[in-house]
Amino acid sequence: MAARLPEPAPIRELDGLAPGVLDDALMGSTEPVVLRGLASSWPMVAAARASQREAGDYLRRFYRGQQVLAFLGAPEIEGRYFYNEDLSGFNYATVKAPLDRVLEELDKHRDDPRPSSVYVGSTMIDHYLPGFRGENDLDLGARQPLVSIWIGNRSRIAAHHDVPDNIAVVAAGRRRFTLFPPEQVSNLYIGPLDFNPAGQAISLVDFAKPDLERFPRFAQAMESAQVAELEPGDAIFIPSMWWHHIEALAPFNALVNYWWRATPAYMDSPISALMLGLLTLRELPPAQRRAWQELFRHYIFESDGSEAEHIPPAARRMLAPLDEDGARALRSHLLNRLNR
Repeated sequence: MAARLPEPAPIRELDGLAPGVLDDALMGSTEPVVLRGLASSWPMVAAARASQREAGDYLRRFYRGQQVLAFLGAPEIEGRYFYNEDLSGFNYATVKAPLDRVLEELDKHRDDPRPSSVYVGSTMIDHYLPGFRGENDLDLGARQPLVSIWIGNRSRIAAHHDVPDNIAVVAAGRRRFTLFPPEQVSNLYIGPLDFNPAGQAISLVDFAKPDLERFPRFAQAMESAQVAELEPGDAIFIPSMWWHHIEALAPFNALVNYWWRATPAYMDSPISALMLGLLTLRELPPAQRRAWQELFRHYIFESDGSEAEHIPPAARRMLAPLDEDGARALRSHLLNRLNR
């Protein structure tokens, strides 16, 4: 008999919020929150509640004919966009197609018991659907988010994390979100960092039928898991670096998400530091790795500014508080070292 996995806990919920009432305490949370009915007043949500055809027609109002990038998978993948057997490629094809044609295909095969998988990934709304946000939007204050739409039929997106904070709004269909805190990385069995379906490393565990002989620590990950199912108009706040597995559960689904970083634009992505660590630190002898771990603790992870107090302010250079000029100088210094 297969081992029974722990049941995930429900994600904390807030109800009764409006799109213009998102305070900084919520937006800066380090825990996920479901925002029930946040976008229930959106016209897109009303169209989706009426029918798939009305939802598609509503999107067509804003479409200007550009081709979008779509993922196409055979019925056998059951919506799980993933690697092929030996992780040398992927189990789907990537094509460019007009969005209205994608919507027609989704509508045509709505009632198929085993349809092909169709998925339009992160697509910038302001470019492909200009005017959509004039009727369907969230007020994030001074933040300037990247706003994208995701459209498709049933899908299963492997657990991954994003550097930005994220609010995802279910505009049509139904979605299940399963989240894990960042410290569960070793229990999620992450695949290649530099070769993956959509630019982010993903868990190799099939959540629908987890192989606990191959991935035994996944049971420990599930002890920390949180889950929620969202209907049209519901939203979820996913903090930076939280792992999230997403299932689209209806024949037609649309998700609008808002990404933003809480750091200045001149800061590079921390993934660059991880990549450099693989290049420069991982293969060192254990004693040297421990020495560098102490340097990182001192200068990075437990930095409070005191580590440079003994240096005259004008001479602190890269140890001074980072600003745009300092970031530019540090980046130039790093590039010179890498290009030696």
